[in-house]
Amino acid sequence: MSPPRISLVVPCFNEAARLDGDAFVAFVCERADRRLCFVDDGSSDGTAARLAEIAAAAPDRIAVERLPSNRGKGEAVRAGLRAELARGTRYVGYWDADLATPLRFAETLADYLDAHPELVLAAGSRVLMLGRAITRRPARHYVGRIAATLVSLVLGAPIYDSQCGAKLLRNGPDLAALLEARFATRWLFDVELFDRIARAEPRAPAGALGQRVHEVPVPVWSDAPGSKVRLRDWLRVPIDLARIWRAR
Repeated sequence: MSPPRISLVVPCFNEAARLDGDAFVAFVCERADRRLCFVDDGSSDGTAARLAEIAAAAPDRIAVERLPSNRGKGEAVRAGLRAELARGTRYVGYWDADLATPLRFAETLADYLDAHPELVLAAGSRVLMLGRAITRRPARHYVGRIAATLVSLVLGAPIYDSQCGAKLLRNGPDLAALLEARFATRWLFDVELFDRIARAEPRAPAGALGQRVHEVPVPVWSDAPGSKVRLRDWLRVPIDLARIWRAR
């Protein structure tokens, strides 16, 4: 059986009420070259049982990993990515459990990586423009723009949206090396990943980031109720960015 083309990691922390099992099962059953890996990040609700139910509908294409305690979204994603890399999947990625970005967009990202073999990462980006249906609460949008500006300053690269939860990466030894160390932050691990990709090219890290990572506008995105990101998490952004800067 040939390795999958796409494996998506879905981190879950107390997501029992929000998981759309039918959508996940339909995604993997639509094509034989897709996989899902759910990572239960020490949930205390019925997430474990719900994930077992979803996986039972397609056991050869849906895996469930469980962390013994809550370690944060970044570590859940890292654990899932490392597990899927070992399967030889061509492209591994991660997706938010609330499906604010439809799963079908993963094929768009995979096609983009096919067309740009120099890229390590194709990242979804929530850009509101004609022809795109991006629904976001104003407060979160403006706080997000401030955070994006700080991220761009720290990394020295014009990143529009580092935090969109729809990303796909090219499998290979370089990616495995980037994922060896634990992330220093719980929520800004995306920024840490960008930074690791940049620093892999020490002669010109900022320029290398633009050559190795591209942002791809998502066609549809909507704020889903029940987000785990709170105002206090946004207030931590400068602190976490400082941690990333010091860890260089």
